[in-house]
Amino acid sequence: QVQLVESGGGLVQAGGSLRLSCGASGSTFSINDIGWHRQAPGKQREIIAVLSSGGTTNYADSVKGRFTISRDNAKNTVYLQMSSLKPEDTAVYYCNAHITTTGAIFPESYWGQGTQVTVSS
Repeated sequence: QVQLVESGGGLVQAGGSLRLSCGASGSTFSINDIGWHRQAPGKQREIIAVLSSGGTTNYADSVKGRFTISRDNAKNTVYLQMSSLKPEDTAVYYCNAHITTTGAIFPESYWGQGTQVTVSS
């Protein structure tokens, strides 16, 4: 009923910036909380940023001070602004949201397809 589509990934040199976007579309819904995860080659997926429905943000130590999660409710879009990028930030980035669709009692977890971010030295 709901689709999450990520965009904004690409190739950037170390020290550069990128902004990832994740748009939600489909049936009428409400977002309980949203977050960004990433998975580097050969590594486990890790959560790096969370934005709760109350507006509280949390970041992994590895990205704290460099990444910012935000949302545009009018556009049903969540963003991840990434600055001072490092080669170790290279990964596939995924957005995740807990969403309650119209008529549903319980929220469900939705994932985007992922977008590749590559940071060169």
